[in-house]
Amino acid sequence: MGHPQVVDPRHPLIERVRRICFELPEVVEVEAWGRPTFRAAKPIFVHVAATADNPFSIVVKTDPQEHLALLEDGRFYGVPYYDRARWVGTDLDTPRTDWEFLAELIETSYRQVANRRQLVALDALRPEHAG
Repeated sequence: MGHPQVVDPRHPLIERVRRICFELPEVVEVEAWGRPTFRAAKPIFVHVAATADNPFSIVVKTDPQEHLALLEDGRFYGVPYYDRARWVGTDLDTPRTDWEFLAELIETSYRQVANRRQLVALDALRPEHAG
């Protein structure tokens, strides 16, 4: 028996996250636990619907150097089952949503789980971030 769908994957906020994710190399979308997940081939780097209470949220894996600062920022929060592995959640449906910053965090999350080939491909797309 599958999980019930938590969020409509065609909702405009989810579509916006999808567009950001699919700018990255070799991304696949897989529904898991009734939620869209975005993966660098297999490892998840964005999990939609951080909590069932707010389906318009995402979870991303943080850079180790930025994790604590993000948790101190009121827009981000620790998420059950993820927090110990440097993941944070953020809501998409608030006036405080900074989509440019969110795109940076999504790319950072991707970089935390991507393999070497994927990182080389990403650095070719974004030479200013290489190395």
